[in-house]
Amino acid sequence: MFVQVIRGKATDAAGLRKQLDRWQEELAPGAEGMLGSTGGVTADNEFFTAVRFESAEVAERNGSRPEQDAWWSETQSYLTDVSFENSEHVDTWKDGGSDDAGFVQVMSYKIKDRAKAQELWDEMTSLPDDRPDVLGALSIIGDNDQATDVIYFSSEAEARENEKKQPEGRSAEIMQEWMGLVDGEISFLDLTEPWLFTR
Repeated sequence: MFVQVIRGKATDAAGLRKQLDRWQEELAPGAEGMLGSTGGVTADNEFFTAVRFESAEVAERNGSRPEQDAWWSETQSYLTDVSFENSEHVDTWKDGGSDDAGFVQVMSYKIKDRAKAQELWDEMTSLPDDRPDVLGALSIIGDNDQATDVIYFSSEAEARENEKKQPEGRSAEIMQEWMGLVDGEISFLDLTEPWLFTR
């Protein structure tokens, strides 16, 4: 899988949503290898979207379509401070993304040791599931060791209730080890009205 993460400051959230709806109706049918997208705007107008493709090659072909270029030229007029992060280092938990999610939380941070992070992820996702409110997750690490975790919850209320519970046993140990791999601060984006699309 290949994922492109786009972030920015929304100057018109309603306009961005209309552009997404237009993309799904007009451009999605011709987007070869596009698997889906997760996005939205936070309460303080931070825009986030993660677009999933089968590979980097099909993502590049999609981006080179004239209609895609024209759409993006119009869409970015609703944004400032736009940044892009591309990665083929993508892991999934459960079903990965989920169109059934009522709440999506995005965590961004720098990682110190990619190999150790992969080892912990593989172990964590093999443990018995103690978070039924989590429908799925994506873990994305870019070439510059920028990590982005996208976590799909059934609802914000259930997510907030369950996050109060402390992990136990090996889950607690993994969490402590994982925190030791974080370089600096973790930033959080809460998408309370996520924009979800799957082909």
